[in-house]
Amino acid sequence: MLRSLKIILSTTKHLPSCCCSGFVSRTRYVNWLKEDDEACLAALENGHIFLFHHLHPLLQRTKTGTLRPAALISSDLQSVLERLGSDRSLMKESVLLGCSEQNQALFCLDVGELDQATVEEECTGNFMDLGKSLFLLTGEEVPLLVKGQALLRWHQTSRFCSATGQLTQRNQAGSQRVCSSNGIVYYPKMSPVVIVLVSDGKRCLLVRQSSFPRGMYSALAGFCDMGESLEEALCREVAEEVGLEVQSVSYSSSQHWPFPHSSFMLGCHATVSPAHTQLQVDHAELEDARWFSSEEINSALKVKTPPRRGDPPILWLPPKQAIAHRLITEWMEQQKLTSGL
Repeated sequence: MLRSLKIILSTTKHLPSCCCSGFVSRTRYVNWLKEDDEACLAALENGHIFLFHHLHPLLQRTKTGTLRPAALISSDLQSVLERLGSDRSLMKESVLLGCSEQNQALFCLDVGELDQATVEEECTGNFMDLGKSLFLLTGEEVPLLVKGQALLRWHQTSRFCSATGQLTQRNQAGSQRVCSSNGIVYYPKMSPVVIVLVSDGKRCLLVRQSSFPRGMYSALAGFCDMGESLEEALCREVAEEVGLEVQSVSYSSSQHWPFPHSSFMLGCHATVSPAHTQLQVDHAELEDARWFSSEEINSALKVKTPPRRGDPPILWLPPKQAIAHRLITEWMEQQKLTSGL
């Protein structure tokens, strides 16, 4: 997902002059908005805002029938809030996400205090569960929704200082919170998670949990323990959950993932000996674990829609935005190279 995300931001009359590359100047501009509350408020007045309702993003259907996230112009959203009788100060609860290629600052805002159906009618869209919507969305706005939900959840659960119990106050951009008592600064956190696609050379190992959608299998994943290296966490998780001993590890890529509460996914490939592939599944953690051939994976990658009730069983893979899908695709590409296809 991160590879597809274009880091985008705007220039305004307030932006200091800079002869750096576009990427550097835009990155510094966003950082400036995080550090300057007045500049961030000014950007909010002309920004675009992604709406959430109890952490569910607002989606709109396009003329072609596809879904896309709805980004409302700040002035339009203000009018909507006024018609719904909301306090104008609600706008200030928006959290900075970045900026668009059209030179507009991008924010997100949770309007969970307002009636959902009324907001949907006013905005001609629907609030949907983010996990489900990832199977339906393909645009470059998807990473912004993921980031937005994570930041909004963090603010909702970080209102009090863990040291003093006193209220914390956020800066305008929403990039930090400060204890009102002793000034301790808190920043959004992510939990490191290793996610690994295990292979015996000809097959790859996929697992499923009972909470997964029907028919879906994914790569094995688990949280890193305190003091562990990436490799140590990977080998432990594979041993614990499927009873295999890893021979080699190679790093692929990383990804922020908002579930369950902002995980930092560290994607890897691992191999095990073809002579020791007997699975010993920990059913307290997994509903099932299976070896899949390259033919089965190749067919699964061609599945476009999830199976419906009553359909014959079919292997269904995680959405393309998920790092698990990337790992599976990388493995399949390597299999094709090895076999000369």
